[in-house]
Amino acid sequence: MPYFVSLYHPCSGAQSHIAVDRRGIAHHHPKGYMASNKNTYELTYIVNSVISDEQVKDMVSRVTTFVTENGGDIIEVDEWGARRLAFPIQKKRNGYYVNMYFTAPGELIPRLERTLEIDDNILRYLSLRMDPKMVRHYEASKTKRAAEAEAPEAETEEAE
Repeated sequence: MPYFVSLYHPCSGAQSHIAVDRRGIAHHHPKGYMASNKNTYELTYIVNSVISDEQVKDMVSRVTTFVTENGGDIIEVDEWGARRLAFPIQKKRNGYYVNMYFTAPGELIPRLERTLEIDDNILRYLSLRMDPKMVRHYEASKTKRAAEAEAPEAETEEAE
């Protein structure tokens, strides 16, 4: 895992970032490299289904807004809907499942998890940082779903 060193040249005022790997070999990175480093995350959370549908929609929009206001970019929000839980959580048998994909800096995740932990209407959550293999799988499945969605539309147009 490389670590980064910021260098500031006193005469020219130029700033550069150097990544040094574990062997001690330095690699130059342009200014702003570290600031724009965002990871892709998958967040799945279960909302208490006892609350009204309007409150559930408000909860989903609050989580989405929290991510965007703190430097994240939403890729997709997939609401799975109300489902029966595998086992009771806080004496609840049903929950409203939401799955969200987003890119964000790593500093956002502890704050997001703390916010979800404090909220009484969030029964459970799981946040995962997606590695490159998971990102490729997600993109492949996304294009496959898009192709399947377009196929029935093409069939209906041919039938007309």
